[in-house]
Amino acid sequence: MTVEWGHFALILALVLSLCQVGLPFWGLVGRDAALMQTARGTAVGSFVFTFLAFTALSYAYVQSDFSVINVAMNSHSTKPLAYKISGVWSNHEGSMLLWVLILTLFAALVAMARQAIPLSLLAAVLMVQGAVASAFLSFILMTSNPFLRTLDVPAEGRGLNPILQDPGLAIHPPLLYIGYVGFSIAFSFAIGALIHGRIDAVWARFVRPWTLLAWSFLTLGIAMGSYWAYYELGWGGFWFWDPVENASLMPWLAGTALLHSTVVMEKRDALKVWTILLSILTFSMSLIGTFLVRSGVLTSVHTFASDPSRGKFILGILVFFIGGGLSLFAWRANALRQGGLFAPISREAGLVLNNLVLATMAATVLIGTLYPLVLEAISGDKISVGAPFFETTMLPLFLPLAVLQPLGTALSWKRADVWAAMNRLSWAFGLSLLVMGIVLYATRGGSVLAPIGAGIGLWLVLGSLGDLWLRVWRAKAGWVGNLSRLTGLPRSAWGTALAHAGLGISLIGIAATGWGTEVISTVGKGAEVPAGPYRLVLEQVITRNGPDYRETIGRFQVYSEHNKLGVIEPGKRIFIGQTMPKTEAGLMTLGLGQIYASLGDFQPDGTVSLRLYWKPLVVLIWGGALVMAFGGFLSLLDRRSRIAAPRKAGLAQGDAA
Repeated sequence: MTVEWGHFALILALVLSLCQVGLPFWGLVGRDAALMQTARGTAVGSFVFTFLAFTALSYAYVQSDFSVINVAMNSHSTKPLAYKISGVWSNHEGSMLLWVLILTLFAALVAMARQAIPLSLLAAVLMVQGAVASAFLSFILMTSNPFLRTLDVPAEGRGLNPILQDPGLAIHPPLLYIGYVGFSIAFSFAIGALIHGRIDAVWARFVRPWTLLAWSFLTLGIAMGSYWAYYELGWGGFWFWDPVENASLMPWLAGTALLHSTVVMEKRDALKVWTILLSILTFSMSLIGTFLVRSGVLTSVHTFASDPSRGKFILGILVFFIGGGLSLFAWRANALRQGGLFAPISREAGLVLNNLVLATMAATVLIGTLYPLVLEAISGDKISVGAPFFETTMLPLFLPLAVLQPLGTALSWKRADVWAAMNRLSWAFGLSLLVMGIVLYATRGGSVLAPIGAGIGLWLVLGSLGDLWLRVWRAKAGWVGNLSRLTGLPRSAWGTALAHAGLGISLIGIAATGWGTEVISTVGKGAEVPAGPYRLVLEQVITRNGPDYRETIGRFQVYSEHNKLGVIEPGKRIFIGQTMPKTEAGLMTLGLGQIYASLGDFQPDGTVSLRLYWKPLVVLIWGGALVMAFGGFLSLLDRRSRIAAPRKAGLAQGDAA
């Protein structure tokens, strides 16, 4: 009965979501504060019942209830408990339920937040959230019901896709969905502002913490997905420009632009129309990503569904919310009062340039991802747009943006002296150039882009953190006094600097891939293979059993000159109920670099094919992403993000929160 109760709870969540749309709507039309207040309770109620439905499905997985089709198709009684639980969202139906759970959670958090949001704006925001939740709850119940039972109950389930039986499944999708879905709050605030008819710096203060929260989680989700693909797929790369990878990158780029735009709006009451448009477009990118993963138009290791009827349903949702949002924007944008002015050389102008470049990058990724699909639909021709296109188009946009970023941060608000800003950071720029020159000389004959990228990354780190020190430095204060002033800076200042520095750290790690080495060979017992400054010796080939799999591994001893550093064990696994082997890469982290080993086919004579990489500084790629996300979370702890935004005088009595 637990499954039936879960199904019933999902239906009640849909009913409450519809009430979350209808009751506040009539309250806004009739200026009825009591009806507007119902948005809070219905939003919380919708989350509670969605959570109960998700819990019921999770219980079915834990109990291995194979009478539930979803459980039978995606679980196995021998799976470890962690993989039974993460298996809930390993499939289309369960992942959509997680998607809606996070959506309703965000609406409930807004409903319970202490921000002094005018009631009419809050009602409009929660009404939009309810509309999105209603659409996707209807989609689940009508096309993707995870609670369907079968009368022909199998004795055992099919089990997880071998690629998905990994800790990454427990971490990557929830983080990614919190980022994806979190941008719905910015979308709802934008639509709510267009309905409400007023947008100002106070509105930006409302929306910025939610945008920052979603951006931070999306950063973690993308980084986790990148690392998971790096060690799981056995090809040694961290980004393949897969269409579904691009689907997560697009909202991240647009969300980064939105974050910077809300800063200008909060500080200078400017860029109002642009900020509203970015809020709509950022969540639109998330919806497009959802469509790509679940419509069946793509074939990818990331995709869940291949049912065209589901794709048509989601496409209808996209048309309604994206088209409706942009239509409302076109209708109401002219009514929005323009904000403050600023000089062409100012921090505001720098952030505008930042926004334009990021928006262009997002548009480039969108075009490169969708063009093959559109071309095939129109002409039937199939083409592939891969890494060469994206690297050729994105690098000329990203590198100048990275070079200018520390300079933009050093500019003053409203009006600035660019030469003074350059002078303040001349030491950081000079040191970065010096390091770049030394590296170029030391690696002459190798990749030219690698030293340039590393130098720009160092410039980002030094420029971002150095600006903090120069901001507080006073010659008469001494080191102790200046350090005290430095620790007294707002958390948002530290968060911003760390986020920018994290980007530089990741860039150094990416650039260092140009110095890596690759060896492909066939090895037997006792054979020695070089891996950069290290060497590996195959000790033996072992076959052993795991909890629900059987694996064959190659046990390699790792040496540095004559010193034994440890053991690395790449292998192949075959899970119960599966026939295709799964590659298990062997990794050893040495400092900031890694040895990466991947086995191919085992030969009758006892040898095995081996793909071996030495990847210097590769850890910085994901370490920088962690620093970026930490900077975002640190900014959220700033007092200005935690206190209620001040309400302007003159609000109508019905707008009291």
